[in-house]
Amino acid sequence: MRLKQLIDGMEIVDFQGDPDLEITNIAYDSRAIGPGALFVALKGHAQDGHHFIEDAISKGALAVVLELPLRPSAFPSENGVAMIQVPDSREALSRLAVRFFDSPFKLMNLIGITGTNGKTTTAYILESILLAAGRKPGVIGTINYRFSGYVREAPVTTPESLDLMHILREMADSAVSDVVMEVSSHSLDQGRVRGCPFRVAIFTNISRDHLDYHRSMEAYFEAKTLLFKPLAQQGAGDPAKAVINADDPRGKELIKLTDAQVMTYGMGKKCDVRAEEVNVSREGLTAKLITPKGEAEIGSALIGEFDIYNIMAAAAGALSMGIDLKSICSGLRLPKGVPGRLEQVRNKRALALVVDYAHTPDALLKALSAVRLLTEGRVLTVFGCGGDRDKGKRRSMGRVAGRQSDMVFITSDNPRTEDPGAIAAQIEEGVIESGSKDYILDLDRENAIQRAVKMANNGDLVLIAGKGHETYQIIGKEKKAFDDRVVAARAAS
Repeated sequence: MRLKQLIDGMEIVDFQGDPDLEITNIAYDSRAIGPGALFVALKGHAQDGHHFIEDAISKGALAVVLELPLRPSAFPSENGVAMIQVPDSREALSRLAVRFFDSPFKLMNLIGITGTNGKTTTAYILESILLAAGRKPGVIGTINYRFSGYVREAPVTTPESLDLMHILREMADSAVSDVVMEVSSHSLDQGRVRGCPFRVAIFTNISRDHLDYHRSMEAYFEAKTLLFKPLAQQGAGDPAKAVINADDPRGKELIKLTDAQVMTYGMGKKCDVRAEEVNVSREGLTAKLITPKGEAEIGSALIGEFDIYNIMAAAAGALSMGIDLKSICSGLRLPKGVPGRLEQVRNKRALALVVDYAHTPDALLKALSAVRLLTEGRVLTVFGCGGDRDKGKRRSMGRVAGRQSDMVFITSDNPRTEDPGAIAAQIEEGVIESGSKDYILDLDRENAIQRAVKMANNGDLVLIAGKGHETYQIIGKEKKAFDDRVVAARAAS
């Protein structure tokens, strides 16, 4: 595509070079640059792409989009490289990506799901409902990106705008009808989904998380609202819908902040979609689902009491898209649970071993409350907290674990570049504050899991929390193979 076609309509502060250059690809990472590329310099959280402009040019970049004025030596007149200075290079990248990949969302419905907890499970359920309705869904989320039998590992929950448009183009070319997308607060704050005309936006809940990035709960919530505030102005066709958990205090605020048509869900009598007669066991969940389209008895393989909220969120999202209640009920009968979300681990001793992704105080409380209902004996909890992330939640998670568990095994999660012992000590403070003396500190995660499993008797349950579906552990800057499910099953052999 000609450079002038790509940048047409963009807000440009300064332009130098030939507008007729033929651009063959776009990149924001200089390592991905090839001949004929347009390099977009982004100011990142850890690194600044402006420091890699000369590297990009040396690798064949024909044009550069940047925010900051550069020293003249970076653009000698004879190198033929075009320079486009813009007010916001992230916004520019989003616009460039949409144009380069020819607005791939034109013939697809985009469904965005945001919230602290429940995004992944809600996405799995909604995908199942769409399949039951005869649709062809694609999913972009925490566990993977998948469509039409194709699965790609997810490095981040919501990709950068360029990568997102590339994936959406692949989905569009495979005739995907609906894209279910987990939308993280980071992606909203950084404008990665800017330009995406969501037809449905779903809010699950909000509790403490990512404060290492957002700094305050108010800023965290404000990032979430960015999915809902522009809904009514996005795209053509049927009005966009907002599906909101009315039982969450922030959900009530969100209802007032969006101009889109709202469908609420929750346990309250005034909610558009609600549930009654909820029963859970290790075999699954049953309930009566009450909707504007009628009532239905539903069943699911999910075993968490809190999963009724994920079920209601997905059902309300489907209803807002015009999907019939029969297809919804059929789709709710997931053949199995969601990877790493209260996932039961089969083992030779037939012990109750459950792996969950819970890595916030609220998620850990919900997971422990859920498994307590399923347990006649003791609940033994193995968990740690991630390094280089929100330190303030560690003590809180320790308090939750101490109060809700019969025995706590404090261990490492992904310590990254932090001292694992220092992280564990902060968790330990919370466990002590809870009044519990029944805990063991073992920084070797595999050893901690083995000890918990060895201590468990028939009737007890071991909850291994924090990493869920992850198949690795990050220690320092090294990523090594590690899967809680594999380790737990081996320990019970």
